[in-house]
Amino acid sequence: MRFSRRMDNLAPYLFAEMERRISDKRKSGVDVISLGIGDPDLPTPAYIVEEMRRQVADAGNHRYPSNWGLPEFGEAVASFYKRRFGVDLDPAKEFFPLLGAKEGLAHVCMALLDAGDLALVPDPGYPVYSGGSIMLGAEVKYLNLRPETGFLPDLEAISEDEARRAKVLFIGYPNNPTAAVVEDDFFERVVAFAKKYDIAVIHDNAYSELTYDGYVAPSFLGVPGAKDVGVEFFSFSKPFNMTGWRIGFAVGNHEILSHLWRLKTNLDSGMFDALQRTAAFILNGPWDFVHEMCEVYRRRRDLLAEALVSAGMQVPKPKGTIYMWIPVPAGYTSASFSEHVLEQAGVVVTPGRGYGPAGEGFVRLSLTTPDDRIAEAVGRIERSLRL
Repeated sequence: MRFSRRMDNLAPYLFAEMERRISDKRKSGVDVISLGIGDPDLPTPAYIVEEMRRQVADAGNHRYPSNWGLPEFGEAVASFYKRRFGVDLDPAKEFFPLLGAKEGLAHVCMALLDAGDLALVPDPGYPVYSGGSIMLGAEVKYLNLRPETGFLPDLEAISEDEARRAKVLFIGYPNNPTAAVVEDDFFERVVAFAKKYDIAVIHDNAYSELTYDGYVAPSFLGVPGAKDVGVEFFSFSKPFNMTGWRIGFAVGNHEILSHLWRLKTNLDSGMFDALQRTAAFILNGPWDFVHEMCEVYRRRRDLLAEALVSAGMQVPKPKGTIYMWIPVPAGYTSASFSEHVLEQAGVVVTPGRGYGPAGEGFVRLSLTTPDDRIAEAVGRIERSLRL
């Protein structure tokens, strides 16, 4: 049997391999504690589940959905963006529903890139940015995110030739995996750079609602001129504990969204209307649950940080996301440390190298584990380091 050559350059997805390792360990009787995958351990709020039940029972939702999305979903998104970010959106032209932000990020590569084109991708970064580009035969220019630059890409370090060749720039803040945050001035620099070189900006805004210590995350689209050059992807997965529901949307530049629409209408039939109506209900409803989740994750962040510092590790406290990005102890690589704590402590952490070469020397820890299991995991790690 013959397969597409594009698959030769596409590595197995990082978290698919991690899930396999966890499954194998548990089958062998190991009590594995996972601080790896960012999948919320707490349930979707009951009021959202109840609304979904109501919408699923409505036979009017059982037919093919609208390709551009239900007007009520688009209007709820526009209202949310105005209320939360001060951004004006035309829901008829600047909004498009997605079956989760991940598929949108991958498909926008198909809408924008050809074989041989250049994509600017953060390193470390969410693997879909590079994977979606590489699968199309595009060339990837990795932009190093380092502690000394606050884990921001140095746009001035991009050569003139690379900037002129580039068609797409991926960014995402609050950042996965580094948990770095930004202010508006960074987005202003990105817009100026994109306009100068005619580059489409793709901003992954999956974690804007999960922030701590008084920090409020801005939207890329809040900067003047941003809609001229880019789009922003928003996900319901993490703020509302809905990773399995697959609800997201893209907003911003109409031309980019139109190309994404034309692509996706040839590939899928859109989002189930019951999901769209439930999503509109969520955006128009109270935000108390999100605030409660922020407090849960802040508490877990502090618990994890204090325990790891006591174990002799360097642990910066992030102001956003559900992750902690920490240097590995001396004498370890990101892979060898991850392997050590899995084999010796039964604890899963994500090796930074899995997010790109510049992730070497770090591991990512997720806060989506109950407090008592976090404390137990750190205790196990500390004991394993004394072996």
